[in-house]
Amino acid sequence: MAEKTLNDLFHDTLKDIYFAERQIVKALPKMARAATAPQLKAAFEKHLQQTEGHVERLQQVFEIIGKRPQGKTCEAIQGIIAEGEEIIEEFKGTAALDAGLISSAQAVEHYEITRYGTLKTWAAQLGYKDAVTLLDATLKEESATDADLTTLAKSAVNLAAQKKTA
Repeated sequence: MAEKTLNDLFHDTLKDIYFAERQIVKALPKMARAATAPQLKAAFEKHLQQTEGHVERLQQVFEIIGKRPQGKTCEAIQGIIAEGEEIIEEFKGTAALDAGLISSAQAVEHYEITRYGTLKTWAAQLGYKDAVTLLDATLKEESATDADLTTLAKSAVNLAAQKKTA
């Protein structure tokens, strides 16, 4: 078996996040439909548009490294999304639903922030300057989304979740 390199690891991790982003594109409309707070619905809809852009950027990164865009099953994101679906089922009709949706969305964001930060670092190490720019743009959007969700949770959603009815 040939020795694996950082380039192989970069490509493998790129396939992981590509799969993850495509799963997130499928999950966000469900989360938006489940959300009760208009601001949260809007945040999920905005992030869906951004995530579609993330998929396009990843396709460009694949092109930069001379590989075809291809996903690799990411069990981590599947688990995080499954937890979000559980929250939707278990907390439907309650004031706590939106707080649970935010916690699920932030778990997704934190996973993505970790992946994009790593990929950006590796791309720089490997000399993929154009990939660094693309990955950094997505990393900044993911970090901003996480901050926006925190603000929304603290300013309204968590307070509403303390009440007994939605």
